[in-house]
Amino acid sequence: MAVHPIRIAMNGVTGRLGQNQHLINSILAIRREGGVALATGDRLMPEPILLGRNAEKVEALAKAHGVADWSTDTAAMLADPTVAIYFDVAATAGRVPRALEAIAAGKHVYLEKPVADTLEDALALARAAEAAGVKNGVVQDKVFLPGFAKLKKLKQAGYFGRVLSVKLDFGWWIFDGEMHPAQRSSWNYRKAEGGGLILDMFPHWRYMIDGLVAPITAVTCRHSTVTPHRRDEAGRPYEVDVEDEVAATFELEGGALAQVTSSWATRVRADDMLTLKVDGTKGSAVATLHRCFIQPDVATPKPLWNVQQRIDRDFAADWQEVPDVDPFKNSYRCGWELFLRHVAEGTPFPSPLIEGAKGLQLVDACYRSNRERSWVDLPRLAL
Repeated sequence: MAVHPIRIAMNGVTGRLGQNQHLINSILAIRREGGVALATGDRLMPEPILLGRNAEKVEALAKAHGVADWSTDTAAMLADPTVAIYFDVAATAGRVPRALEAIAAGKHVYLEKPVADTLEDALALARAAEAAGVKNGVVQDKVFLPGFAKLKKLKQAGYFGRVLSVKLDFGWWIFDGEMHPAQRSSWNYRKAEGGGLILDMFPHWRYMIDGLVAPITAVTCRHSTVTPHRRDEAGRPYEVDVEDEVAATFELEGGALAQVTSSWATRVRADDMLTLKVDGTKGSAVATLHRCFIQPDVATPKPLWNVQQRIDRDFAADWQEVPDVDPFKNSYRCGWELFLRHVAEGTPFPSPLIEGAKGLQLVDACYRSNRERSWVDLPRLAL
């Protein structure tokens, strides 16, 4: 068995998402366990190079985790012929020019979502990667979470029959900084810095519903700013100029409708902060991040509707939990392993940059729908 190193320039991993999920729980975890297994029996060993603007932060992170290489010189990294992959989890604003530089340098590119601020930029990025002949991909972590992976197996098994309706509910309470510090960075609430609930989360909803249920063909959407005044990390007041509450309806291929509610200003009283419910002719399922519950047609109860009498029935008890069969693996790591094999062996990768563009197509359509108070079609995208 041979071990083949592959060097990865990782830009933006000093941030929480990049550090915890992409560096520690993905690349470093893969290294600890001997690399990624290839079809030949050999192993592919990722070698991270931490890249960022703040030398002090980057160096400290590298030392804390035993990473040998770090730099603040992006041009030098891209000029280094031993660097095979450029990964970007830095701020959304500026991601397109950074990725285009990497593509021009012949690097394979793997990007956090959203890959761009607009559909036009996302398509330009995907086309540039294809024209350059470099492998490319966008992170789509949610489909690898255990609950949604179980939902996907139900779909593949034909469990639902004909899909009738879909409900996606997402949200949690983000403090405004007055009584308690906010749990999200203030840039999430500033348009100029790539903030906004639609831009942040609706690319996720696109690939989740496309892949787990059916492709989205049209959307109608309304959004609002329900917490207009907040305090930043230093306690300074600022005005929110993006949406933090969204209600949308998606039309799916086949005619079913998906009701989608998303909020950064709602208190959770549900199975999880993100739930996806699918009702079909043969059965229904509710998936959360880690769990999935089903109620097949043959086991569907017939509850009594009586407005004059309190009903104490435990409706949740009528559902059966799908058991854990596969061992848990970090969802970001799952994507990394697929992408690394894609680069090394040319195996298919489920989310090239054109899939990232689909996320921006939905984002643009949602903003347009809100402006026009209308339904907006999502035509098929092509490079």
